[in-house]
Amino acid sequence: MTQQQLPIPGGLTSRTLQQYAHRAHERLGSAAPYGVRTLVGESWLRSLKHLPNPDAVQAPLFYTDDELEAYRLGHPLAAVLPIIQKLLVQPSINSGLLVAVGDENGRLLWVDGDRELRRRAEGMMFVAGSDWSERAVGTSAPGTALALGRSVQIAGAEHYSRQVHPWSCTAVPVHDPDSGKVLGVVDITGTDDAVATHTLSLVEATVAAAEAHLSLHRLQARQPARKLAATPANSVHREGLRILGLDHGVLQLGRTSVELSARHAELVTLLALHPAGLSAEQLAAMAYPEHVSVTTVRAEMLRLRRVLAQQLPSLVPRSRPYRMPRAVPVDASQVLDYLQRGAHRMALNLYRGPVLPRSEAPAIVRLRAEVSSLLREAVLNDGAADAVLQYLQLPEAHDDAEAWTAALKVLPPRSPRRAAVVAHVERLEAELNLP
Repeated sequence: MTQQQLPIPGGLTSRTLQQYAHRAHERLGSAAPYGVRTLVGESWLRSLKHLPNPDAVQAPLFYTDDELEAYRLGHPLAAVLPIIQKLLVQPSINSGLLVAVGDENGRLLWVDGDRELRRRAEGMMFVAGSDWSERAVGTSAPGTALALGRSVQIAGAEHYSRQVHPWSCTAVPVHDPDSGKVLGVVDITGTDDAVATHTLSLVEATVAAAEAHLSLHRLQARQPARKLAATPANSVHREGLRILGLDHGVLQLGRTSVELSARHAELVTLLALHPAGLSAEQLAAMAYPEHVSVTTVRAEMLRLRRVLAQQLPSLVPRSRPYRMPRAVPVDASQVLDYLQRGAHRMALNLYRGPVLPRSEAPAIVRLRAEVSSLLREAVLNDGAADAVLQYLQLPEAHDDAEAWTAALKVLPPRSPRRAAVVAHVERLEAELNLP
């Protein structure tokens, strides 16, 4: 019996089809695949060339946390994450499904979705930073979709690795709208619903929307009137104010960026967060830890306006009240926005450290505490190992014993990262005299 294509009576997870797949899998290596769909049998044969023992397959990690962060922020698919978040991730949070986005080589860049399912998936290393190409794990929807260059659904025992048999998945490649080159893959992983016909349609529609977004984004970028060039690969914003993890803020517009002094960074932050404007008295109370006169504030605002007039004249603050002439995105505000929408993975990807770490301005101190505490709470409550480990790479988490202990609780016993976490927890216990 050879199943060629859908529709298949009872679907891919039907008892009959899965029984045939189990029997065929037992004979792997000793007989040609029989009783499975053609695409599955061909994939098994390709997998055997690289992975002779399907029981010993384990998805390898290909990047350290820091390397992964830099790589995925510079990847073209970073631009379409909001589309995927809205159409796939948010609906799947409590639906028993995971959403993964991988690069053109099958390496997972982002994994999000149902919290409990993420914990279970970590046991088979289905986490951001792992390699799920056919060469690494054999037949799976992400790897096989990339190998074939088209949509693929793999159910249960159709997976090459026996460890993955409890799972089913649907994956669709994402193509460059200009060249047609494969940029990566979008995957839905879970149980039976992950290979339903409507799931395939949903993922294909999401990928089509993502490709259209890429095309529109590039078209807009080519418009001369905008005069906005792409920013470096490690920057999320094409314009706005960056204050996360920086002592001196960076104000960027198109090709021009200005490094602000600590005081000027505080003032621009406050004005950007209060688009209706602030009086000199309000700025004095919000930006200065000690009492100062409004004359001091006005003098500092005059210096700020002179600096911006030379390099970013379109962003020179106005007066009476003091306000920015246009909306200025602030990276800290976007982190808060993601957290409020439940997109804490995206918030974590954007977070670079505390807001202006050395600032003593009362309003900045409050903002710093709010962003840091809400992000920490969201990550630890989520309980996903990859998110917790990513959070632990932040300088402020270095001595956070509770967070490091939480990582031990969520890491799979066989995780290669566990030894480093254990060593760090033991060091903290010794240094901090923890029980």
